[in-house]
Amino acid sequence: MARAPRDATREGSQEAVPRVTELLKKLGLTRDWDLLLHVPQRYRDESTLTAIGDLVPGEEAQVQAVVHDCRVIARGRRQLVATLRDASGELVVRLLHFFPSHQTLLAPGQRVRAMGLVRGGWAGVEMVHPQLRAVAEKLPLPDTLTPVYPSTQGLPQAWIRRRMDALLASRAMTDTLPADLRSEMALPELAPVLRFIHHPPLQADAQAIAERRHPIWERLKFDELLAQQLALRMARQKRQTRAAPAASTDPDRTELAGRLLDLLPFSLTGAQRRVWREVERDLGAAVPMNRLVQGDVGSGKTVIAALAAARAIESGWQAALMAPTELLAEQHFRRIDEWLAPLGVRAAWLTGRLRAAQRHSALEALRDGDARLAIGTHALVQEEVRFERLGLAIVDEQHRFGVMQRLALRDPGFAPHLLMLTATPIPRTLAMTYLADLDVSVIDQLPPGRKPVATRLVAARRRPEVLQKIRSEVAAGRQAYWICPLIEEGKDTEASAATRVYEHIQASLPGLRIALLHGSLAPARRSAMMQAFEQGLVDVLVATTVVEVGVDVPNASVMVIEDAERFGLATLHQLRGRIGRGTQRGACVLLYEEPLSDAARQRLKIVYESNDGFEIARQDLKLRGPGELLGARQWGMPLLRFADLERDQQLVERARQTASELLLRDAQAARRHVQRWLPQAGEFLDA
Repeated sequence: MARAPRDATREGSQEAVPRVTELLKKLGLTRDWDLLLHVPQRYRDESTLTAIGDLVPGEEAQVQAVVHDCRVIARGRRQLVATLRDASGELVVRLLHFFPSHQTLLAPGQRVRAMGLVRGGWAGVEMVHPQLRAVAEKLPLPDTLTPVYPSTQGLPQAWIRRRMDALLASRAMTDTLPADLRSEMALPELAPVLRFIHHPPLQADAQAIAERRHPIWERLKFDELLAQQLALRMARQKRQTRAAPAASTDPDRTELAGRLLDLLPFSLTGAQRRVWREVERDLGAAVPMNRLVQGDVGSGKTVIAALAAARAIESGWQAALMAPTELLAEQHFRRIDEWLAPLGVRAAWLTGRLRAAQRHSALEALRDGDARLAIGTHALVQEEVRFERLGLAIVDEQHRFGVMQRLALRDPGFAPHLLMLTATPIPRTLAMTYLADLDVSVIDQLPPGRKPVATRLVAARRRPEVLQKIRSEVAAGRQAYWICPLIEEGKDTEASAATRVYEHIQASLPGLRIALLHGSLAPARRSAMMQAFEQGLVDVLVATTVVEVGVDVPNASVMVIEDAERFGLATLHQLRGRIGRGTQRGACVLLYEEPLSDAARQRLKIVYESNDGFEIARQDLKLRGPGELLGARQWGMPLLRFADLERDQQLVERARQTASELLLRDAQAARRHVQRWLPQAGEFLDA
């Protein structure tokens, strides 16, 4: 059994023998406060004793009895078997794993309490590995519920309880919120809340407490939400102290963006014009922009990026656009270069797979300032990349990058403007909670004439009908995507799975021009394949999810998604957005295998019933939680531990309001609160 550490009273300390420290680290517990928030996963009622004669197999019970005998037996494997007696009968206690300390505890004549599940055995009732405790004859029974904590091998419940009780009586319970603020908001004190959660009264609803539905949890949920809001606002405040390259307002130097607007083969929608005004205003400020532009698939975020780049370039700065995949980066490069090259802007293309000579040329052009715009993948943030005067960093599908990758485009003292793009609509509660340090713009209007995509759910047994639909669309002069399924790790590769589907489609649709696109193809081959599809030289493109974002082929009117039940909501919606971008209404066929699981049926039903990206994102938040939807690991902001965005919306709003007030009234208290709840926020706040 692990030796208990000496009691510690400092919040940040966790004095323990090395072995205990390592065990606690396994559970993510490095500070006393972490341990206080290591809340019970369930509770036991140890306030009553049951006579051995009254035990019922299949029920959990606690007995107090005297050890009659104890022996080690070898029946297949060594076991420690003891017989306990009280006035009503005998109970067998069986330990399949035991130590000398157990033999000492169960020595004949010892009085013990045993709590566990009662089983019927050949020798009568027994308990296997019950909780055991040596007791004095008059030891009182607990007057509160007994907590059962998440643990790891080698860290007994008894040690956690002793350590927790010491902390509950220590200075670690100091409240970080000022008393006047707690009084104004009618918030209970912290110490009684924690004592209640760790030792609820016997009459309390144990299940509601364990499931965090009990009202007592509101204080901790509020504190957690408040810490996150404070951290994000502090990050915003810190950013405002940095210098940024303000775009020129001189009429003689602000022609490029206007000329680009004149040359575009389309007019901006009202939503695009509104968002461009917001971005333009930020670019003119001497503090760094930190704006997220979100818009559904096909809403026109790329043109906003191009206009922002043009405004930075005409002001004498360089711009960089970073995309998560080579395919998406290449789509951006071709489109933006097509818009800006006629205006005399040289763009450099930079990915990890460039030949040495091409890479050297691109790096030199950026370093010397000959290239005013860089477009590429994460290769843009490699150490050898140097800009002459970087003034604007644009990050597309920002949640796919790590936080340090995004911020690597910034200098510690001088921060280029940062514009982030996402086609993943963010539900309001998620934006309020995780994006409070950002300015968020929403392109909530599709280009005129764009028709909603018709979605069809089709069982795989009806595949011949789907193939006939493809043939008729091609006969009418249109094109189609056939998206290959996701692959379980270790079972196959995307390339081989896509190849099998490609061969099947080829055999099923003779005479049609079929092409195959997947991530394992060489970049040049991939680019050539995509260009052939865009130019109408390919009828059906069999592809993996590399086409999920950025691909725009107006003539593609049909998409078939193979094994659609394997895809997440966001991916299905993104894929569906690749079609219907021309004058014809698109059709998306979700081909599924039967029988469907309940979860898969629910996902497909949501996509079938709605084309609204925000509604789909809201449903996705319910199903998957914020981590997957935002890419929280990549985002850099810790996930919520206790609060639930759907259930605790009112607390989110209260935390937002309180954060602003606390920063004005007591900035030191605000920082202490963040340090307690988010010790890792230091790196985030310095970013």
